[in-house]
Amino acid sequence: MSFDPGSPAARALALVTDYYAAFNRGDRETMLACLADDVAHDINQGGRVVGREAFRAFLGRMDRSYRERLEGIVLMVDADGRRVGAEYVVHGEYLADDEGLPPADGQRYVLPGGAFFDVRDGRIARVTNYYNLADWIRQVGG
Repeated sequence: MSFDPGSPAARALALVTDYYAAFNRGDRETMLACLADDVAHDINQGGRVVGREAFRAFLGRMDRSYRERLEGIVLMVDADGRRVGAEYVVHGEYLADDEGLPPADGQRYVLPGGAFFDVRDGRIARVTNYYNLADWIRQVGG
């Protein structure tokens, strides 16, 4: 399906594409600029945090413990551009111990994942991430 370049669906796809491109570049400020001030972030198998600053803190924790690149990103969007889904494969390295998880020793992992986004007023208002934590633990030797 194709969308008119100025349609809400096309704009939502461009927004999430920019978000993931920034992620892969390690450009956290551009990622954060894609988010609404009151963004809701549903952490995989965890809780929900709200706000851009809470998301910034989460990224800091992730950057300390992980080096990741997303490949094979496929995006899906509803016609009105309010919801976007993503599927991808995470290629990562576990750099430093993360609380409650196995010890880190530079283990590499490849893991399918997905995310769901709500888009509001040209910004990402919700990010919900999913991956198989048990598979990740198996891969890093936990």
